[in-house]
Amino acid sequence: MGNVYVLDHPLIQHKLTYIRNKSTGTKEFRELVDEVAALMAFEITRDLPLEEITVETPVTEAKTKILAGKKIGLIPILRAGLGMVDGILRLIPAARVGHVGLYRDPETLKPVEYYIKLPSDIDERELIVIDPMLATGGSANDAIHSLKKRGAKQIRLMCLIAAPEGVELVQQQHPDVDIYLAALDEKLNEKGYIVPGLGDAGDRLYGTK
Repeated sequence: MGNVYVLDHPLIQHKLTYIRNKSTGTKEFRELVDEVAALMAFEITRDLPLEEITVETPVTEAKTKILAGKKIGLIPILRAGLGMVDGILRLIPAARVGHVGLYRDPETLKPVEYYIKLPSDIDERELIVIDPMLATGGSANDAIHSLKKRGAKQIRLMCLIAAPEGVELVQQQHPDVDIYLAALDEKLNEKGYIVPGLGDAGDRLYGTK
């Protein structure tokens, strides 16, 4: 079963309070989501492997460390996942970015993939699937299925907030995927919104209704 990590760093929790606040406007909301994504990326990359190299400092030679091992791929789920990408890229500028767009057919309730564009070497990359909300878990579950179908082997899921129902679905369907959250909330309401949540992340990021 994949692990669930709730990142309780004080800066993440402080900024998340303003993200939740309904009086936070679009511009500030967007900036806060970007900042929290960067802080979460700092935590999520804590276990990346290092290798030792030698460099010339202005004073002498020094043995020091650089990142080794697998390359990173960022896979935002459209559209709200886009709001978290730039913050992560500032820390990991060499990461490649793919995109997955899904919607649920209102008749069959089955996922329809309307857009997918991925790095050609996803089987060699450590992929981070990004979506601010993990509510029912449907979109994340379907996106991870899409990636695995195309050869992805190492996947993590990164969300701002989640409901227990969404976490449970992803853990059942993808026991090999670790989940990283800024907060695990109480429940879903009858409309499928996370409670207490932050409303609709896409609408608040882009000023739509």
